[in-house]
Amino acid sequence: MDLEARSLQPNVKAVLLAKLREYKSDLNNLKSEHKRLASANSNQAARDDLLESGMADAMSVSANQRGRLMMSTERLNESSDRIKESRRTMLETEELGVSILQDLHQQRQSLLHANDTLHGVDDNISKSKKILTNMSRRMSRNKWIISSIIVVLVVAIALILYFKLSK
Repeated sequence: MDLEARSLQPNVKAVLLAKLREYKSDLNNLKSEHKRLASANSNQAARDDLLESGMADAMSVSANQRGRLMMSTERLNESSDRIKESRRTMLETEELGVSILQDLHQQRQSLLHANDTLHGVDDNISKSKKILTNMSRRMSRNKWIISSIIVVLVVAIALILYFKLSK
C-alpha cells in the first residue's frame, strides 16, 4: 500500500500517506495491547497456581499476622491517645502562656505609667526646690533690708535725741 500511495499524484499522495501512517500506528498499538493481555492471562494462571498451593500455609500465617495486626492496632490506639493527651497539654500550656503574656503586658503598662508619673513628680520637685530657693533668697534680702531700715531708724532716733537733748 505504501508503494501504491507513493506512485500517485502529489495532492492525493500526501493524504494517503498520512492515513497510512495513522493505520500503522493503530496496528502497532493493537499488537502491543494483545501482547499485554496475553501475558496478563499467563500471569493470572501462574498466580492462581501459587495461591492454591500456598493456601494451607496462608491459614497458619494468617492467624500469626492477625495477632500481630491486633497488637499493632492496640499500640496505634495507645499512641493516638498519648498524642491526644499531649495535644491537650500543649493547648493548656499555650493558654497559660497567653495569659502570662497578657499579665506581663498589663504590668509593663503599669510600670510605664508609674515611670511617667515619677518623672512628673521629679519635675514638680525640681520646680518646688527652685521656688523655695528663690523664697529663701527673698526672705534673706528682706531681713537685710528690714535690719538696715531698723538700723537707720535707730540712728535717726539717736541723732534726733542727741540734737534735742544737746540744745
